[in-house]
Amino acid sequence: MKKIGIFGGTFDPPHFGHLIMANEVLSALHLHEIWFMPNQNPPHKDSEEISDSLHRMHMLRLCTEKKPEFKVQSIEFERVGPSYTYDTVVLLKEQYPDCSFYFIIGADMIEYLPKWHNIDMLTELVQFVGVKREGYQTETDYPVCEVTAPIIEISSTMIRERFRQQQSADFLLPQEVIGYIEENHLYES
Repeated sequence: MKKIGIFGGTFDPPHFGHLIMANEVLSALHLHEIWFMPNQNPPHKDSEEISDSLHRMHMLRLCTEKKPEFKVQSIEFERVGPSYTYDTVVLLKEQYPDCSFYFIIGADMIEYLPKWHNIDMLTELVQFVGVKREGYQTETDYPVCEVTAPIIEISSTMIRERFRQQQSADFLLPQEVIGYIEENHLYES
């Protein structure tokens, strides 16, 4: 069985915090690949505030192209309606029966697991991997494997705000992504 880490999110924009977290999980659990899977229509976010999916996909490709174990998975863009993890994982299991999946979440999301759509069935399909973060509890009744990663306090929200304020985002995300954001006038006020 090929061991695949699934890293979902809006990635608006993707940054070094995402890449470091993915790399730490890849290494700690001896996974074959990490698939970055941007959400189409996350049920917990206002879709009006999220950049176009093509921009987010392109930025992810720029971030991951130099690391062969990192792939971009567009399966959520091929569906309509809310992006429930359960529905996506069912599709992945059908399309990739020779893979076992490890679903990566930040420590901040562990406490929300009881609210996830079909969480009990989902835990039968994937192994959750919680990446520890300072200030968050990781105790849960659900099976979550924990991985420790360096604490990098970078957020996509902070980066978008920097671009709105015309401040530097150097060293927060890859230079190729900064160039893409500037070229396409993303996050301008």
